[in-house]
Amino acid sequence: MAFKVLLTDYEFENLKYEEDVFAESGLDIEFVKAQCKTEAEVVEQAKNKDAILNQYAPISRRVIESLENTKVISRYGVGVNTIDLAAANAKGITVANVPDYGMEEVSNHALALLLSWARKVTLLNNEVKKGNWDFKACVPIHRFNEQTVGVLGFGRIPRRFIEKVKPLGFKTAAYDPFVSAEDMAAAGVQKMELDEIIREADYLSVHVPLIKDTFHLLNEERFRQMKKNAVIINTARGPIIDEKALIAALEKGIIAGAALDVTEEEPISLDSPLLNMDNVIITPHSAWYSEEAMIELRQKAAKNIVQVLKGEKTPYALT
Repeated sequence: MAFKVLLTDYEFENLKYEEDVFAESGLDIEFVKAQCKTEAEVVEQAKNKDAILNQYAPISRRVIESLENTKVISRYGVGVNTIDLAAANAKGITVANVPDYGMEEVSNHALALLLSWARKVTLLNNEVKKGNWDFKACVPIHRFNEQTVGVLGFGRIPRRFIEKVKPLGFKTAAYDPFVSAEDMAAAGVQKMELDEIIREADYLSVHVPLIKDTFHLLNEERFRQMKKNAVIINTARGPIIDEKALIAALEKGIIAGAALDVTEEEPISLDSPLLNMDNVIITPHSAWYSEEAMIELRQKAAKNIVQVLKGEKTPYALT
């Protein structure tokens, strides 16, 4: 009997890499492709499916409680905020992600945003194109060794980001309640508590997952604790930052700027004030992307499913 695998939704031009993994697995797999947007659509499509491959469609408690045969849910990406992990765990369903596929890409993108802001490259480019050939448009710029780069979270990506930042001369610090000061010190990074890093960082790069405890982690109160010259870099998830509070902090000069690859609403609304601010850089949730990373992501997400259907344990299992 064939295993039935549901792809809830996708935005790839084709599904060659997933199909190749399933074809080479030695299993008889029926690959069902859908474009679900709602819980109800997922519930309908997921009936009698042995596995689910997920991009953005909601895999809520309601969806999971409706599943009868599903053994594994595999998500494209690192974050699993589309999936109710507690509900899946209670039902004995394996949830897996791909936590290592874009480590180089995301850390490189965060570095690119940092450097563009620290040297005001984007601002100067825009000024020159408007006919303003004058370095004073970027005043002030400070030496890197006079500034501190702080990271929220100290997993794979922020560790790699810090490795790339340190040779440039920045002082570095990290906040992560699950990583010891000794572990951070071994990486040449100072451990700080949340309020301390909020106060001390000139550049604060966000690398925590989006969970209940990190929703609006950066909010009006925390913006007021930051330096006036502080810049926030976010390549994690948009809702970690209270966007209304961020806009107000930027408009009032409470902080200096932001460099965002993610926003609370994606795509960002065309009437968002962020799009008209010279002190904001925005990219379209592209930090994860390279051709190589995209292939790796899709192959590994499909392999998670194959391993579980074979009765094996995927190394990327979260439940």
